[in-house]
Amino acid sequence: MPQLLLELFSEEIPARMQAQAAKDLERMAREHLAAAGFLPEALKTFAGPRRLTLVAEGLPLAQADRKEELKGPRVGAPPQAMEGFLRKAGLTQEQLVERDGVYMAFIEKKGRPTAEIIAEMVEAIVRGFPWPKSMIWGTKKLRWVRPLKRILCVLDREVVPFAIEGIESGDVTEGHRFMGEAKPFVAKDFDEYVAGLEKHFVVLDVEERKQRILEGCKTLCFARHLELVEDQGLLDEVAGLAEWPTPVLGDMDPAFLSLPPEVIRTSMRTHQKYFAVRKAGEEGLAPHFITIANIQAADGGAVIAAGNAKVLSSRLSDARFFWDEDVKVGFEPWLKKLDGVTFHAKLGTMAQRVERIVALAGEIAPLVGADVEKTREAARLAKADLASQMVGEFPELQGIMGGYYARTFGLDAEIAAAVEGHYKPQGPSDAVPTAPVSVAVALADKLDTLVGFFAIDEKPTGSKDPYALRRAALGVIRIILENGLRVTFQALLSSHSLRVAQNFDLTFVSGRSYELDMAGPSADQFEKLFDEVEAFSRSTPWGGHIEAALSFSKFKKAYLAGEITKNYSDVRVHEFVDGLKRFYSDISYIA
Repeated sequence: MPQLLLELFSEEIPARMQAQAAKDLERMAREHLAAAGFLPEALKTFAGPRRLTLVAEGLPLAQADRKEELKGPRVGAPPQAMEGFLRKAGLTQEQLVERDGVYMAFIEKKGRPTAEIIAEMVEAIVRGFPWPKSMIWGTKKLRWVRPLKRILCVLDREVVPFAIEGIESGDVTEGHRFMGEAKPFVAKDFDEYVAGLEKHFVVLDVEERKQRILEGCKTLCFARHLELVEDQGLLDEVAGLAEWPTPVLGDMDPAFLSLPPEVIRTSMRTHQKYFAVRKAGEEGLAPHFITIANIQAADGGAVIAAGNAKVLSSRLSDARFFWDEDVKVGFEPWLKKLDGVTFHAKLGTMAQRVERIVALAGEIAPLVGADVEKTREAARLAKADLASQMVGEFPELQGIMGGYYARTFGLDAEIAAAVEGHYKPQGPSDAVPTAPVSVAVALADKLDTLVGFFAIDEKPTGSKDPYALRRAALGVIRIILENGLRVTFQALLSSHSLRVAQNFDLTFVSGRSYELDMAGPSADQFEKLFDEVEAFSRSTPWGGHIEAALSFSKFKKAYLAGEITKNYSDVRVHEFVDGLKRFYSDISYIA
């Protein structure tokens, strides 16, 4: 049966968007084909640096004639309902059939040529494609991730004719931008298409590009008695950057190996997209790297390697400068700088967050068998590296660099480990801390995040979790389960909630309803309210401190002294009552 081949050829598609684009293309094509009554025997999509490709096998040349059955209004329905149904069906009332008291319409539709349906499908896909970011170019109004250059669309070896914003479909595509003839070529079906791309130095399948990269890297390493430091995330990215990926081994100054290996790998990975290597059978890194070129150079990549080595040397020189400057400064000046770092507009500075984590970690420490003083010190230093120059340049190294600096400054090994690992686990594949001090600090960090953001009503939704609260909650669960802990956090969370509320005058516990006479409460009503609040205060784990969290005492004194109007419209009364609604979960006062 006929085969459909579609290619959307554009300028470079960002690597991070390619995998999802292939999925979206397949989904949209299947939906359109199914709506037309087509069920292809096979459908597959491909994504690369400059093209999205779809091939569908087993499509008919024409749609089969169809008979549709539409259910209309009941007999005796209002005339407006009947008129609307007749317009939709394109029939008269005499053409309807009555069945069980309901009007039915039977519509016969003659099948259309598949090429017509494909043309409409492609235009709908192109105009409605869900790119995360798109652009317009020239005088066109069409939006695409990068300027769309060509559309190859053939069905049963024949061009499906259509045009989108002046871009006409055809049976011509292009190969590699530089290598080979660098000229367009004709492809009438998928086999010709793949063979033509291969001849013009393009590997279509991303999995084949990944395999080509891995095998090339391992071959280069084997020849130099090295081992590749595998990185799946980097592999996925570079496979989307090169159509003809060619690994090239380069050298770097061995003096840079005195830097922490995470710094070297991060600089290679984040800025340059290089793979790190190590000596076979040894720990640590070797003074080499592998870059993935998009051409097969005549000199074996010598010039490419030399150029990339210069760039890497500049990057690592910056990293060495940051390291040297940071070790001159130390933790205390960094901690002072945290006073000027905002954690969140409603939750204060990072220094205030550190104070809360220190207090909470000290309360958690006895529950997990950790030394309280070491735990408090580790919690105090955990966020200090955020003010370091190294973390300013490489934010993904926060925590890790704190651990290195702690060891460099001669701090206790347990404290250094806790500083380094307090962000863990950062995902399902990440290890959890196991040392007691590390466990206490990691739990305190995550619980403070959860309490704080729930306090300001920044809860995750079904589609959004900007503050990674689910990850924090899952991290708490994993730490407890994988360490076999049996702890109760209810009292801790209650006291920590109060701590947050006291710092920022927040009101956040929601529960039973609280109502007040909107016309204006009487003095008796407010006095009864005061009595309830005070009784509730004494009955909770927070004790008498709860009044301070809402500045309750000040409000009460001001009210009784006649300084605040008894009219509910007064803004201070509004704020007070709204705060009570959110904070006192067990108070129920009905005016």
